[in-house]
Amino acid sequence: VQLQASGGGLVQPGGSLRLSCAASGSIVSRNVMGWYRQTPGKERELVASITSGGWTNYVDSVKDRFTISRDNANNTIYLQMNSVKPEDTAVYYCKLGQWGKDYWGKGTQVTVSS
Repeated sequence: VQLQASGGGLVQPGGSLRLSCAASGSIVSRNVMGWYRQTPGKERELVASITSGGWTNYVDSVKDRFTISRDNANNTIYLQMNSVKPEDTAVYYCKLGQWGKDYWGKGTQVTVSS
């Protein structure tokens, strides 16, 4: 399984950004995909996750600002980031979990700064 994330970059506070993550390889229909983020010196934290059935989960700090969605036909997830804040600055990673195994993509840098 391979995961390819894209969409990171520099955005001003209050702006929007959309991340994408496409999974390929041996993917089963029932899985969980999600976005995590990490800053230097801190542990990687869950931002949002979504099951193949569409159930979502968000960390409190991004609720009402970020939206995770997925396209099951293309094994792709998205993270729509609105009203971004400087504290959202991090390397964002996507993950796919299936059959008790986790697969990670390479991170994409998101920087929120004026």
